[in-house]
Amino acid sequence: MAIIQVVNGIYPTIGERCFIAENAVIVGDVVIGDDCSIWYSAVLRGDVNSIHIGNRTNIQDGAVVHVFDHSVAEIGDDVSVGHNAIVHGAKVGNNVLVGMGAILMDNAVIPDNTIIAAGATVLSNAVLEPGVYAGTPAKKVKDCNAKLVEMIRQNAAGYLTYKDWFIQS
Repeated sequence: MAIIQVVNGIYPTIGERCFIAENAVIVGDVVIGDDCSIWYSAVLRGDVNSIHIGNRTNIQDGAVVHVFDHSVAEIGDDVSVGHNAIVHGAKVGNNVLVGMGAILMDNAVIPDNTIIAAGATVLSNAVLEPGVYAGTPAKKVKDCNAKLVEMIRQNAAGYLTYKDWFIQS
């Protein structure tokens, strides 16, 4: 069973129809929307400040979402946070793909319809415009056209199917 723990009297809130893997960790001031999936070894640590996750968002295996006293983590609707990615006190818009192993630092702002490539690092306080970002530090490498925006949406939609497989098992 997942570790879902009270911290400083604040218990995580989990929406309807969510899949939470058996070894996921969710502690403290964490609010998760409906139809989300929190996969194996993912950690959502709302001990120092709050974490808010929208609807239909997936936090994949080994990803970490954490905060600092001067930053909250906000992740929008239809977002995929890839395997082993780190979101540390960043604001992530809707319909975003955060690639595997990417790092989003404190107070970074990732707008709607954006791709952060695998392994990219978005530095603290960076405010991005929509597009595709890669590298360390992350730099815009191209605009996010309609085809890429649809690919982001399809990725998140796929995780709705996957989470249902696990809920129904």
